[in-house]
Amino acid sequence: MAILFDSTSRLFTLTTAHSMYQMKADRYGVLLHTWFGMKGSGSAFDYSYRIAYADRGFSGNPYDAGEDRTYSLDALPQEFPTYGSGDYRSTALKVRYPDGTFACELRYLKHEILEGKYSLPGLPAIYDTLPGVSSSNTKADTLVVTLEDTRQMFYVHLYYGVMEDLDIITRAVCVENHSGEDIYLENLQSVCIDYLYGDYDLHTFYGRHVKERNCQRTPLHHGVQSVGSTRGTSSHQYNPFLILSDRDATEDEGRCYGFSFLYSGDFIGSAELDQYGQTRLLLGIHPDNFCYCVGPEERFYAPEAAMAYSEHGLGTLSRIFHKAYRSNLCRGKWTRTRRPVLLNDWEGVYFDFDGDKLVQMAKDAVKMGIELFVMDDGWFGKRDLDVSGLGDWVVNEKKLGCTLKELSDRIHDLGMQFGIWFEPEGINEDSDLYREHPEWAMQIPGKAPTRSRQQLLLDFSREDVRDYIFSHICKVLDSARIEYLKWDLNRSLSDLYSAVLPGERQGEIMHRYVLGLYDMLEKLIMRYPDMLIEGCSGGGGRFDAGMLYYTPQIWCSDDTDAIERLSIQYGTSFGYPVSTMGSHVSHCPNEQTGRITPLNTRATVAMSGTFGYELDVNTMSEEEMETVKIQIQEFKEYYDLIQYGDYYRLTNPDNVEAYHGWEFAAEDGSEALLCIVALQIHPNGPGRWMRLKGLKQDGNYLVDGQEYPGDVLMNGGLLLPRATEEYESFRIHIVEKC
Repeated sequence: MAILFDSTSRLFTLTTAHSMYQMKADRYGVLLHTWFGMKGSGSAFDYSYRIAYADRGFSGNPYDAGEDRTYSLDALPQEFPTYGSGDYRSTALKVRYPDGTFACELRYLKHEILEGKYSLPGLPAIYDTLPGVSSSNTKADTLVVTLEDTRQMFYVHLYYGVMEDLDIITRAVCVENHSGEDIYLENLQSVCIDYLYGDYDLHTFYGRHVKERNCQRTPLHHGVQSVGSTRGTSSHQYNPFLILSDRDATEDEGRCYGFSFLYSGDFIGSAELDQYGQTRLLLGIHPDNFCYCVGPEERFYAPEAAMAYSEHGLGTLSRIFHKAYRSNLCRGKWTRTRRPVLLNDWEGVYFDFDGDKLVQMAKDAVKMGIELFVMDDGWFGKRDLDVSGLGDWVVNEKKLGCTLKELSDRIHDLGMQFGIWFEPEGINEDSDLYREHPEWAMQIPGKAPTRSRQQLLLDFSREDVRDYIFSHICKVLDSARIEYLKWDLNRSLSDLYSAVLPGERQGEIMHRYVLGLYDMLEKLIMRYPDMLIEGCSGGGGRFDAGMLYYTPQIWCSDDTDAIERLSIQYGTSFGYPVSTMGSHVSHCPNEQTGRITPLNTRATVAMSGTFGYELDVNTMSEEEMETVKIQIQEFKEYYDLIQYGDYYRLTNPDNVEAYHGWEFAAEDGSEALLCIVALQIHPNGPGRWMRLKGLKQDGNYLVDGQEYPGDVLMNGGLLLPRATEEYESFRIHIVEKC
């Protein structure tokens, strides 16, 4: 059993294949956090022996403790600390009561152990089983611990999903109000972990538009270190994925703890090193734009967070999340079905196209083996620039020169599938929809709105707005054969106001907006179960685990420069699998950087993702087209290895001078694909070797006809080919000798 409860000590022990999580309800009913880390041998030992009790000045004592001055919530490791309890550190819950007070104390009331993994209403969650999905047969158990407010105003239900085979433990929170009056949640974090001691580094992933998820590793210092978003999306600027690690942890060695937030809106992740050298990590909804009213007998569910532990470095930690998200977060047909190689027309033609131009592009694309043609922005309403038309989801047949069905049929007749771009959340003031319903746009009465990309946002917290947009999208999708949908969002939220909410509930908008987004996506999935949906927010502005529950791939970045993408995809790989990263070969000189990169290198980088092209194929030479044909054949040959194999980061592209490398290895060690990009060329330079990973120590492998023992390749390394041009790349296939 993955969940054990000792009724005498009230000790809970949760175990996965290689990790253990432990907590206990102490003599006062406080739920203490006692352990998260390596799985111990034998029966569960009570790790609360590690807690040091002492009389500490200016750290108060709960009334329950009587004259015991050694018992203070300001120093104890807690599972769910609350504001106003005498704990002055960052806390997981802050509640405003009907009388205007905030102080809250929680005590253990009961628990329940259930078979199978819990789900959350209206929110994404890792699953153990889904109807019709053969790959989702993971063993899982659920623990629900119920805490009661000492004033008997509400319950807090702590949910724990233990995915034993996946090495993942999930957490979620439900607040249930039984006070008879409204209570207001002003802060609610989904996960809290208290570490009694240890010198840790905090790994976060920062960036900006076209430069997302750069790695930042910082030693913890006294005080609070945090990242987060108040943009209404998880954002380009910070990602809702954090790692705590030993100071000396590497890719292959050291203790590492990963925390991933399954949410696509405002978030905060923080680590606090307190006065006693203890570390508290919190992850949840950002409180700045959050104040949620929970009415009598109502429940509020906080989003899920996934946690994993690795004794063997950052690489193992990443592969735990990769496997879990591929098999038990992404849903539907496209979790295991090979996804088509696509051509997106955006960087090829932008808004300058008609139906004949697109068909001509498709004719050349299909000759090279491209399987899906995607028509991006510009096909609807009055939309020849990005300043008008958003919200008017009506096909511009005059621009296309035909109906959407006719265009789709012409492309299908070539042997290709057809896809289309939408930005359902956006609206231009120069649109028929805005002229008819200005109150549907998110803007504050009496205040001029903040524009971004010359657009506003629709109030997706409103069901009537979502229903209208959904019906118009469905009319388009039903009018033609469409196998792919790209869902985009090109600005951050601001001017927070909903015309249908009273003033005291305007603090709910951000969360209601995200719930509305999820509701819309769920309806699309139910109506079009075979459609491939790709998420996007100006590239990677909403690249998070929450979106992966609805869209199995996300456009990784609007920066399509292959050399820039090395860093972007490297940083993304710490928390997300390659199969989720939308990545394309674009034209040169690159649109964003002006850099000229070999076509083969652009393919090497794009193959380490969902793979496609984004350029005007009509301008390609015969030689280039033949090269693309070979690239696509090779990608199909290696598809399973790339998409489902174990991913290894061999170097950091920001810290290497010459060659950057990464590797895909079959789970059974039978083959591997080594990818190399030469970042610099030096005359008369030294030889370069790359140590491989994930092979069998006692296996024998063939590399370009040469035989090598597995342990030799992993210890001595493979001598790399010498690059003869700037940014040259190599894809080297390693196969076990039969």
